[in-house]
Amino acid sequence: MENLALIDSFSEFKDDKLIDRVTLMSILEDVFRNALKKKFGDDDNFDIIINPDKGDLEIWRNRVVVADGEVEEPNQEISLSEARKIEPDFEVGEDVSEEVKLIDLGRRAILALRQNLISKIHEHDNTNLYKQFKDLEGDLYTAEVHHIRHKAVILLDDEGNEIILPKEKQIPSDFFRKGDNVRGIIESVDLKGNKPAIIMSRTSPKFLEKLFESEIPEVFDGLITIKNVVRIPGEKAKVAVDSYDDRIDPVGACVGMKGSRIHGIVRELGNENIDVINYTNNLNLYITRALSPARVTSIKIDEENKRAEAILKPEEVSKAIGRGGHNIRLAGQLTGYEIDVFREGAEEDVELREFSDEIEGWIIAEFSKAGLDTAKSVLEQDVEDLVKRTDLEEETIMDVIRILKEEFED
Repeated sequence: MENLALIDSFSEFKDDKLIDRVTLMSILEDVFRNALKKKFGDDDNFDIIINPDKGDLEIWRNRVVVADGEVEEPNQEISLSEARKIEPDFEVGEDVSEEVKLIDLGRRAILALRQNLISKIHEHDNTNLYKQFKDLEGDLYTAEVHHIRHKAVILLDDEGNEIILPKEKQIPSDFFRKGDNVRGIIESVDLKGNKPAIIMSRTSPKFLEKLFESEIPEVFDGLITIKNVVRIPGEKAKVAVDSYDDRIDPVGACVGMKGSRIHGIVRELGNENIDVINYTNNLNLYITRALSPARVTSIKIDEENKRAEAILKPEEVSKAIGRGGHNIRLAGQLTGYEIDVFREGAEEDVELREFSDEIEGWIIAEFSKAGLDTAKSVLEQDVEDLVKRTDLEEETIMDVIRILKEEFED
């Protein structure tokens, strides 16, 4: 009866964790054999018969009958007189099978056995969970917000698995409420102790790549290949695409009519500005395209040092650099080259840092962030535009213009 009750108490794990019958039997047998080793020193001569569906459990110990007084291994041998208490017609040399009741192991052993079984089943479940999500690394995944913490959002999927979205893996504009569905990629899965830590990311370039696969059929079907993706999450991204089918315009297919195809991706990423460009093996052309929306006049490349000099008209320089330097930084990451931007006729210009005796360094830095690092580049702009493009007060800008005019134009 105690066997039945013990097995019944384990059935909840089989149902909750969906462990298949063969695996459950293997775990049960392993746990019982460990208990037998502790009790008898060895388990080789024990047969364990388990039917977890019915709650049946039988443990049989097999021993050899020896003459009275000649028992040397009590776990392997049984005296003739003891054997005949089980069956009166046993003879020396015959095998005796005797059932072992769980109660014979002792109450403490039974409690330890139950704890060991629970531990083994959880370990099996966590190992399976680790393998399941390890195979999903780099794939899109959706889960629901369960709990919001200061440093992370805790998500639960449909099966109740916990997924962590750390603060640093969230797009700056992300805002979640409990019950919201969140999409990201499974970035990493690590075993911490016995429990897998499943990390989701929305900032990885891989997330943007997988969104393209999800939203654009030609990418999913392999007609368009994504060659490289670089991002400043929530701000700007550049995606280089290519197609081996000359009939397909990869950029047009990705963007769609009036941006219809890419609009959903942009919205998912918190209105991240996405530049899609045609990939090419022509390095000059590739760097030129990477600097879009700026129009480049010419490119000089130093392949040995992985540097490039881009010459642009003055009005194009700020576009090449972009707000906060985002455009030129992403262009460099996309192409693998450090890109320097120069204005046409720059030899007649003077860099702002030459005026450091009269203009404070933080003011020069503010102009530089807006792509204005020479005297001409500042003087060519309207004051109103300079106020919009920098965090400087109009009065400060007027003082700078006065200094430049006095020192430069004279």
